[in-house]
Amino acid sequence: MLPVALIGLMLTVLVERLLIPRPALRRPADCWMLHVGLWCVGFGLLYALTARPLFSGVNLLLLWVLIVLVSNSKYHSLREPFVCADFEYFSDAVKFPRLYLPFFGFGKAAVLAVGFLVYLWAGLRFEVSGARVEALLPVVIGLGLLRLGHRRVVPSFDAERDVRGWGLAASLWRYFWAARAPVDQAGLGSPFACEGSVGATGAFAGKAAPTGNGLADLVSVQSESFFDVRGLWAGVRAEVLGEYDVLASQALARGKLQVAAWGANTVRTEFAYLTGIPSERLGVHRFNPYRVLARRGLPSIASRLKALGYRTVCIHPYDGGFYGRNKVLPALGFDEFIDVRAFNPSQKAGPFIGDCAVAQKIRELLEAPGRTQPLFIHAVTMENHGPLHLESVAEHELPAWFDRPLQPGMQDLAPYLRHIGNADRMLGMLRETLLSQPNEALLCFFGDHVPILPEVYQAVGAPAGDTDYLIWSNRRQPGSQACPIAVHKLSSALLAHAQAPAQGQAAHSAVAGVA
Repeated sequence: MLPVALIGLMLTVLVERLLIPRPALRRPADCWMLHVGLWCVGFGLLYALTARPLFSGVNLLLLWVLIVLVSNSKYHSLREPFVCADFEYFSDAVKFPRLYLPFFGFGKAAVLAVGFLVYLWAGLRFEVSGARVEALLPVVIGLGLLRLGHRRVVPSFDAERDVRGWGLAASLWRYFWAARAPVDQAGLGSPFACEGSVGATGAFAGKAAPTGNGLADLVSVQSESFFDVRGLWAGVRAEVLGEYDVLASQALARGKLQVAAWGANTVRTEFAYLTGIPSERLGVHRFNPYRVLARRGLPSIASRLKALGYRTVCIHPYDGGFYGRNKVLPALGFDEFIDVRAFNPSQKAGPFIGDCAVAQKIRELLEAPGRTQPLFIHAVTMENHGPLHLESVAEHELPAWFDRPLQPGMQDLAPYLRHIGNADRMLGMLRETLLSQPNEALLCFFGDHVPILPEVYQAVGAPAGDTDYLIWSNRRQPGSQACPIAVHKLSSALLAHAQAPAQGQAAHSAVAGVA
């Protein structure tokens, strides 16, 4: 047992050297205690279960290799190493394989799975079992080291910085315990938790309002992977976002949006927009605020508007259990959550429900016969979700989006542009729908993060990571100068514009103040 444990431990250090970003070997002693302690406890528990030391050591080492490989794949696509919250995605990869496995590699996943099954059979078949009581020694040593290494250190929650300075094992351990610490929800500072915040005055003051009082309908659309791609490469045709340009020219506010994620993790941007809470206040929950924090219920733009007499509806044309939205969104104040079950396969544009189908669903809600209650509709689109490299585009389609040949490595940009074109058509449909409404209606449209296009970025350079937003009214179309804003301030800006006087000057001052 002892040689297996020691050799396996040394191999974990060598495997960690393959990690990107690479952790420093010179790290605090308590971090090495956590690394060794986790190995010893894991080895001892597997040995107690199987009575086979070599089998247990290799199994634990294979798990470590898998975590390092997954972390490297994640860093390549999302610029962030593996964190403790990511363990949940192993089960999601089984339930929603298209969203995860292509980034890791179907071939790599298949080889690892087959190899692991063969190893399980061989290990259980040929290794002679030992005395399970011997497993007590590594477990006791490991628990002692975990106790010694578990000092009160507050992580920076900059995942790359913590992994570089502490190593992966110590980072995972400290993030695990940080996720179990109590959270002072009042200290999170949502602007929708108090009366005096932006969006809680004027027409939106007070705790309740009668229905049919002329309050503006509010529609917000969080568009999957949307940003003004024309700034990425000069070969993209300007008319790809023609409808977006029309709305932007008439907008109450527009500009760059500082979002909470790169390439994925839509719920980080979604949570920030709905609650108005910046990610730096969330601690470890910034990595997945829907896993624990949001399920407890927090003040949000939806709960604020619901208290004012609005009917609040969220639309997301995907499985309602993904990220637990079917539980989270009611806790955040939505009266109704519409998921993929409200759509049919004929409404797909590629592998997912199309943006134009979502625009049609919004139209149905706004034009429902006999409606008297003001509506707040928040839509989270799905059409432009990757992996885009699984889609193909015919050569004859390219001139619709590009005015010059694609450079080597830019093939994935074509399916992205095809879906962006549909997002633009969605905007045209929403503009037409809102202009036909008898009362004022406001549209807030924004991207959740830039897309995952690593080969394209290698060819032409990566974007800064900001997306784009606009706030538009069907009654007031003054046009505005571009003004950057953080996503956690965007919903307050929407309410400020909704309550502004007709000339829109007060709203302009409000958004300038929160930008």
